[in-house]
Amino acid sequence: MGRIPTSVVAAGGLVGGYGIARWTKKRPLGGVALAAAGAVAARQWSGTVGAPKAAALTGLYVAAFGGSHPLAKKVGAWPSVFAVAGGVALASWVVESRA
Repeated sequence: MGRIPTSVVAAGGLVGGYGIARWTKKRPLGGVALAAAGAVAARQWSGTVGAPKAAALTGLYVAAFGGSHPLAKKVGAWPSVFAVAGGVALASWVVESRA
């Protein structure tokens, strides 16, 4: 069985973390999912593109999570989450495809 692309892991962590928090009404549970996916993505990035780029992509992942909150006030929660998840997935794909 092949490895799940890191772009999918990262986007899934952002979307899944929000979805879990929203549907269970337990924000810490969503945070656990977000952090777990972020840790898996960071490890995969480190193995494929090296530590400096992995750190930058991990920083982007965290920034996307933080940035989704003010963006949600303008466009709505789900559109915001999908937008930042798509941005992280695209950045991950671009960086990994050039490695």
